[in-house]
Amino acid sequence: MSKKAVVIGSGFAGLSAASFLAKAGWQVTVLEKQSTAGGRARQLKSDGFTFDMGPSWYWMPDVFEHYFNQFGYQVKDFYSLTRLDPSYRVYWESDFDDIPADLSSLTNFFESLESGSGKKLHAFLAEAEFKYKTGMQQLVYKPGRSLLEFADWNVLKGMLRLDVFTSIRKHIRKRFKNERIRQLLEFPVLFLGALPQNTPALYSLMNYADLVGGTWYPSGGMYSIVEAMQKVAVNLGVSFHFNQTASEIKVAGDHAESVITGTATYDADVVVAAADYHHVETDLLQKSSRSYTETYWDSRQLAPSCLLYYIGLNRKLKNVAHHSLFFDTSFEKHGKEIYASKEWPADPLFYVNIPSVTDSACCSPGHENLMFLIPVASGLTDDDETKRDFYFRKIIKRFENRIGQNVSDAIIFQKSFACSDFVNEYNSFKGNAYGLANTLSQTALLKPSCRSRKIGNLFFAGQLTVPGPGVPPALISGEVVASEVLKFF
Repeated sequence: MSKKAVVIGSGFAGLSAASFLAKAGWQVTVLEKQSTAGGRARQLKSDGFTFDMGPSWYWMPDVFEHYFNQFGYQVKDFYSLTRLDPSYRVYWESDFDDIPADLSSLTNFFESLESGSGKKLHAFLAEAEFKYKTGMQQLVYKPGRSLLEFADWNVLKGMLRLDVFTSIRKHIRKRFKNERIRQLLEFPVLFLGALPQNTPALYSLMNYADLVGGTWYPSGGMYSIVEAMQKVAVNLGVSFHFNQTASEIKVAGDHAESVITGTATYDADVVVAAADYHHVETDLLQKSSRSYTETYWDSRQLAPSCLLYYIGLNRKLKNVAHHSLFFDTSFEKHGKEIYASKEWPADPLFYVNIPSVTDSACCSPGHENLMFLIPVASGLTDDDETKRDFYFRKIIKRFENRIGQNVSDAIIFQKSFACSDFVNEYNSFKGNAYGLANTLSQTALLKPSCRSRKIGNLFFAGQLTVPGPGVPPALISGEVVASEVLKFF
């Protein structure tokens, strides 16, 4: 008889783990609190608008292709990809720049900002390419449970080139003088959960993913990935049970016997918790079965939370980009408010996603679909609607001023989502949106382990364990954890 695995959570990591275990012949059951799959990558449909509620950037297409290839598919079997050009727009204090997708055009753009920076860009990206390829091949697809995993000659030989002990701020600023270039190259780490001065220069690999790998859009939006992964899982025999909130992992000694929900009990030979790690340990396990104390969790440095707004307009906007970053206020000040003082920002940077620029199917003809995102510190209290309204008025005014069009009078749908919603909807630790910060002290072996230290058949996947935050890492997390399960069981 096939061994039974119960996967808690159907986000990217849970879907990935479920499919790899099913491929290996396991009988897999996925339990999901919500009514649909996707976790934080759920879809919101209302009043003729379709929103991706969570991730909206499609980077590292090779990771998605690798995933589907493992099951005999290609990405194109499920959705088509469009490379965005410009990749995104950046609004500065008085003007904006469109960031070209083409490397030659990008080189010229850098030169227009700083003489000689085009040649420096190519050298910078060559280093970033080495980090990306070495990292993906030798570091990322690892469970992070032993130093021996990293005893690889190619890794050891290239350790200095990986710039693990240099900050990405130093790495960038010793090469480029222009402040716009510096901010462009520093921005991808903003969501890794630490200030650039505290993030290893290893993560310039994100610049390679951005500027060389490109920014893409999957037809139908990011939820198309969820639907594709769910199809793969179902084709492999995975059973999905929605509206099933896990309330307890039943443990006997050092063995998890079953997962209990409000309406059923699911027996398991192995449990893979792809829900929030802290929630699983704190709320689903008895204290004696937990690997980490509250003191440990409180000492973790978290990536940001978000204040999100889903907005539907009854008319089209002119001359707007699919992705726009508003760096028209202090990058430094907002970063410190997120990571250092951990307070509500006085004058925040923000991001705008307008998928209807590329995909007319996400709203009715003549309408526009927008998502606004303000990164904020995890752990903030936001139950007061007045605060959410205050920030929306603040950023919508800036948005209107910069695009030269009135937006407020065209809003026919509006919904906000913030820290408390991350807690209530996803059991998110301190309302974080992205997981743990990718600081040196929270990398690989120093992350919460993907296998419980107390329960031998309990494993963890997702953004609070290896390899870290982001959609591609979530896919990888599921694959890595499934490999660990198969190693021991």
